[in-house]
Amino acid sequence: MKKILVSASHFDTLCREAWNYLEESGYEIIFDPKKEFPDCTTEELRARSDLGEIVGALIGLDDYHDEKKFRLLPGLKVIAKFGVGVDNIDLDLCTKYGVKAVNAPGQNSNAVAELTIGMIIDLFRRVTSLHKAMTEGRWPRLIGSEIKGKTVGLLGFGAIAKLVAKMLTGFDCQVIAYDLYPDAEAAKELGVTLTTWEEVVVASDIVSIHIPATAETYHMFNGETIASMKDGACLINCARGALIDLDALADALLSGKLAGAGLDAFEVEPLPADAKILNCENLVLTPHTGAETAESYQRVSMTAAKDIVRVLNGEEPEHLVKSPGN
Repeated sequence: MKKILVSASHFDTLCREAWNYLEESGYEIIFDPKKEFPDCTTEELRARSDLGEIVGALIGLDDYHDEKKFRLLPGLKVIAKFGVGVDNIDLDLCTKYGVKAVNAPGQNSNAVAELTIGMIIDLFRRVTSLHKAMTEGRWPRLIGSEIKGKTVGLLGFGAIAKLVAKMLTGFDCQVIAYDLYPDAEAAKELGVTLTTWEEVVVASDIVSIHIPATAETYHMFNGETIASMKDGACLINCARGALIDLDALADALLSGKLAGAGLDAFEVEPLPADAKILNCENLVLTPHTGAETAESYQRVSMTAAKDIVRVLNGEEPEHLVKSPGN
């Protein structure tokens, strides 16, 4: 029987509809529920004896820039990302080996947007810091801030950022945004002012990042960029870890240049225990959990499963991701 290799976490518990759909479509699921990190390494693949039977992969944070993986999987026809960002997939290698890459755009947008709003509230009202103090037997009087009257800047104005803007309409704040391909109609409807990248960085009390990780955006928030931000601003990143120079951000937090940061994605995952950023107090960290809701898992898994079956049936997938050169 042809097989689908699944490394997305919780697939056995939160994605039963997708699991059943793939089985009913005639495929066996390969899934290890004991794995804590959602990936399958090249070494783990090499240890398998059924590599020729694997025709599809539904992946989490697996690194498919390693050409050895493609060579180990001669029957692979489709790689489905459990989510949106495909920066862990080499699309040129997919083209070279005749593998179609698909993703699930929009299916986890609400979950990520809600986490973004939660981080903003947490940082402004010092929720995590106050909770930690109380668990240590203290009763501090930390003074927070209100979102009302502040300027929230969105770098990127795609599906997630638009939902963040919509959620912010009840907070009586100003929302500005920058996008390479600005959606003026959506901005008008949501009361968002479209502006330049520089204006978002310099003028915002809160900067929330919603752009992909590319060679051009690598460490776009470095020491120089952070220095240009408003004193006392907060930085939120529920997008991709490679967008931020984490040591430069740590320096800005430790010096008081920035009032706080909320981070859900990191350049190295899991985050190393000796990371400088862990020395900062005014910080909210989550382990790349933006899409981790039961509702999101159901939507993403079914979207991915249907496209996997479409490809394996010789049909065109709904959410094909092409390399820039194709």
